[in-house]
Amino acid sequence: MTTKKERTREMILDASYPLFAERGFNAITMKDICEATGLSRGGLYSHFGSTGELFEAILAKLNEKDEMDFYSEMEAGMSAVTILDRALKLMEDEMKHPEDSLSLAMYEYAGTVSKEMMEGFNKIGEKKWTDLIEYGIRRGEFNEVDVYEIVNVILYVYQGIRMWSRIVPLKPKMYKAVIGHIRKQLVKE
Repeated sequence: MTTKKERTREMILDASYPLFAERGFNAITMKDICEATGLSRGGLYSHFGSTGELFEAILAKLNEKDEMDFYSEMEAGMSAVTILDRALKLMEDEMKHPEDSLSLAMYEYAGTVSKEMMEGFNKIGEKKWTDLIEYGIRRGEFNEVDVYEIVNVILYVYQGIRMWSRIVPLKPKMYKAVIGHIRKQLVKE
């Protein structure tokens, strides 16, 4: 059973996410969070000491509920193509909704923390995608690709689109082209 403190903390995280997604990291103040949550400054500060601490908690929560956690699916012996198609669908859905993206906030936040912290986030993505692609190659479902190359294409094209879609309206045709290119590079037809 969750305590009132835990429920309040979750409410703060849920109310803060859209603020960071809409306005980035640098534009958000603890006063903004108070207004969004209805909490007093004292009430908010009893849970989070700064916007940085709050943003880190949002990132940790996202990491915990990672919808692209391929490991349980690989352990269950699921088809690599099925796992890939689900992941690509999630990516396409996210690319279509720049208003929900934390990409800008993460970019701004990166300027406030150690380089190692942001490299840690990146390494998680690299390892996850590398493991999936190697799994697909071992199973004979994926082409023999340069894993390092395709992982970097996936990560950086995706993040680039998420960032640019905040600035420039992008068309669904472009999202489909990117997703289709990744799939074509990997899946044996």
